[in-house]
Amino acid sequence: MRRYTILTAVSALALSIAAPALAQTPVPLAPGDAVDGQIAEGDANGPDDAFRYDSYSVNARAGQRLQAVMRSAAFDAYLEVYGPEEGEEPLFSDDDGLGEGTDSQLRFTADRDGVYLLRARTLSGLEGGAYTLALTERPQARPAPRPARIRSGQSQRGQLAPNDPETDEGGSYDAFALRARSGERFAIDLTSEDFDPVVRVGRMANGVFSELAMNDDGPDTGLNSRLVFTAPEAGEYIVRATALNATGEGAYTLAVAEGPEPAPTQPIDIGATVQGELTADDGLSEARRPADAYRFPGREGQRVRVDMNSSDFDTYLQLFDDNRLSLAEDDDGGPEGTNSRLTFTLPRTGSYIVEARAFSDETGRYELTISEIEPEKPPQTLAFGETLQGEIGEGDSTDSEDRSFDAYALSGVAGQRIHGIMRSGDFDTLLQIGRPGSEFTALATDDDGLGEGTDSRLSYTLPEDGEYLLRALTYEAAGKGLYSLELVDRGPQPRPGSLLVGSTARGTLTESDATAEDNSFYDAYRVTLKEDEKLLITMVSNEVDSFVVVGSDKDGAFEPLASDDDSLSDTHSKLEWTAPADGTYEIRAGTFQQGETGAYALNVEKQP
Repeated sequence: MRRYTILTAVSALALSIAAPALAQTPVPLAPGDAVDGQIAEGDANGPDDAFRYDSYSVNARAGQRLQAVMRSAAFDAYLEVYGPEEGEEPLFSDDDGLGEGTDSQLRFTADRDGVYLLRARTLSGLEGGAYTLALTERPQARPAPRPARIRSGQSQRGQLAPNDPETDEGGSYDAFALRARSGERFAIDLTSEDFDPVVRVGRMANGVFSELAMNDDGPDTGLNSRLVFTAPEAGEYIVRATALNATGEGAYTLAVAEGPEPAPTQPIDIGATVQGELTADDGLSEARRPADAYRFPGREGQRVRVDMNSSDFDTYLQLFDDNRLSLAEDDDGGPEGTNSRLTFTLPRTGSYIVEARAFSDETGRYELTISEIEPEKPPQTLAFGETLQGEIGEGDSTDSEDRSFDAYALSGVAGQRIHGIMRSGDFDTLLQIGRPGSEFTALATDDDGLGEGTDSRLSYTLPEDGEYLLRALTYEAAGKGLYSLELVDRGPQPRPGSLLVGSTARGTLTESDATAEDNSFYDAYRVTLKEDEKLLITMVSNEVDSFVVVGSDKDGAFEPLASDDDSLSDTHSKLEWTAPADGTYEIRAGTFQQGETGAYALNVEKQP
């Protein structure tokens, strides 16, 4: 392994530590490299200043298996890996995977060629210290052996070891083949004193494991796992004994037994309402909690809604197919507090089961309603630059909060900024954007972003190429009436300009300018400063409520360092700020409110 010294803008990675500086380009790290680093003041901070981190870039090829090990005696180490198209969530992460206290060991397999971002960070807190980081390439996993046989009534002892076959996430597993009849029910227990066990059940197709069910912490079994599984059809199933942590190893016991009888079902028709009561004498759910189960007939493509309300306990709904394979579940999806609402489009004609229970072990009275709702209408195509007239009325699709909506399909590319503008004199408007799929999940939402009462302007930057859905809704369930909808292509985010300290920039905020996270417009200027250089930044405008922000680039994202709204007057901004280190900073001249446009003057002066 090659150990070397790097001086970076992240921190000094050597036995000799340089002065802290702002994060710039991540440090390249290749398999075989080992680095001595330091988490220190001036390093990048996580959201809400929850932690500090250093960043490394790893050029990996598809299928390459890598391992990063981070050790520190000064803090609890934590590792994260982000993909070539960095999102908000890491692909893989590890806290105590080395199994030796608070050090980290993260294994991951690159799913494509590209540059991955490895973050070496504290688990929490801004107190850092020295650490070591090593990256190695792991050999290709050996082919999985033929699974051992296991049947109901048997238990087998095993050992997760480094030479076992591995999952895509790098964790070892042992596999067992279990033959089942259609509808046969099993209770599968995986116990271990050496690691946190996770039991998984699935089927193999063309050499690929397709997971059907899993359990991490079974009820009343501590960290051990208990999975109640009903075979949807006759055939061979694969049971995998795995660890929650990819580096978990040690002895375990896997036991398969006849599964407990499911809660008996009562017939119910779509459109019916029942008054029920959970008691200690009820049948038990798979989570071993009192539950009532209702069976109803449905047809392919039928859209149903199940509502469960109770003033006695926090409700919980789960929908199964006729083979007790879970399809959907909900805790607090209802419009009021702890009530539940589950909306689902049935995949096939046949019987379905709704299980009504409490979120915990509580009992009491409840009301359950199953109703049919209109299937979502196919979306209309909406082109950029197009303005159309629509109407929200009877017969339109509704969401889980009973709000009527029209849906529109659009195509875009990664980095494209779009505006959706919805106006109505009849109701309070709401816009949402998401991806097509069986159940819609909003990626972004806007209510009054147009700044003109109850009209909406949704500004959103598309995260990737593909198809998207724009929903035009009423803000309240009772809303009905006419509306107009416009889709605007605003192109890529404008690049910041340059600004010399001691100069004044005069500009005009327009709808074609860059947008902040709250959809307000801004112009950006870059300045190059020395450590401890003091600036006085003022923004004056008679047309907008000024808002000035200064920040820096952290791994491709803007990180605010200081801001001001009205220190100069009610609508003018003044910010006194000192650069924490040598570097290039970004000053944003924006607005405190969404939708505002107009002329401004931005002055940046050096303070003594």
